[in-house]
Amino acid sequence: MKRFALIGAAGYIAPRHMKAIKDTGNVLLAALDRCDSVGIIDSYFPEADFFTEFERFDRHIDKLRRKGEKIDYVSICSPNYLHDAHIRFALRSGADAICEKPLVLNPWNLDALEEIEEECGQKVYNVLQLRVHPSIIELKKKIDEEYRTRDKKYNIDLTYITSRGKWYFISWKGDLSKSGGVATNIGIHFFDMLMWIFGSVQHSEVHYSEPLKKMAGYIELERAHVRWFLSVDYNDLPEDIKQKGQRTYRSITVDGEEIEFSGGFMDLHTVVYKDILEGGGFGIKEARPSIELVYQIRNIKPIGFNERVHPLAEEKLGKK
Repeated sequence: MKRFALIGAAGYIAPRHMKAIKDTGNVLLAALDRCDSVGIIDSYFPEADFFTEFERFDRHIDKLRRKGEKIDYVSICSPNYLHDAHIRFALRSGADAICEKPLVLNPWNLDALEEIEEECGQKVYNVLQLRVHPSIIELKKKIDEEYRTRDKKYNIDLTYITSRGKWYFISWKGDLSKSGGVATNIGIHFFDMLMWIFGSVQHSEVHYSEPLKKMAGYIELERAHVRWFLSVDYNDLPEDIKQKGQRTYRSITVDGEEIEFSGGFMDLHTVVYKDILEGGGFGIKEARPSIELVYQIRNIKPIGFNERVHPLAEEKLGKK
């Protein structure tokens, strides 16, 4: 049985980590969050020690280590800009880190983490759950086989609109220096998945950018042309989605054919944890390409609309 600690226990994604720890037969010994609305812990590990101050949490983790009961893994679900510091804490505490996306905000932070990994003899793992989704795995197998005899690249449209209320922009997610904006906060999942299947980036351009609210652009991958549109603005939803009373629209088409992967998300963290505990997992090397891409996207100057613009982005934003 492995011993876990959790940083960011009150966040949206933390329960999936708690469930993954329990489902894999392990134990959560300590959790940290400055917010104390963490009753969800009772459903998984009611005996876990809980802290609202990092200093006391740090002292507790060190006390366990000195007693010969050190933590094996620290699961990190804190705000994006704190991931780097919390990963460093895990490694220096003699634990491996299992961190949500994005692993860090800036590519050069990865170089430092690789050095600390080597110094401490510990490992950093990134939760790239789309890579273990059964439908996505099947798509990768299909593309790998097809592309051997294909004489042209695939055409992909990625659309992800997940409308958010006013709270979103008051929270840390509304601070570009803390969240990285929509490309980093909500887009990185899909960019990582597309690069995993269709190869590395050959060219990238941004057509429209309100980095905290909505962005649109184009990426040329080794095997595909990708038009993308990301938004947290309700007004950008297609009209038929609004009429259904829905607030989120997610779509990926390959050569006009919709890729269905809407189900099967709830247990993916458990699959990721099981893979890590069995000696697999995705590390800094796997996380790097998407970190480099979203860093470039949020720092590049938009060029305006051209023939490669995403059609829904052009429809919704063309008059701006």
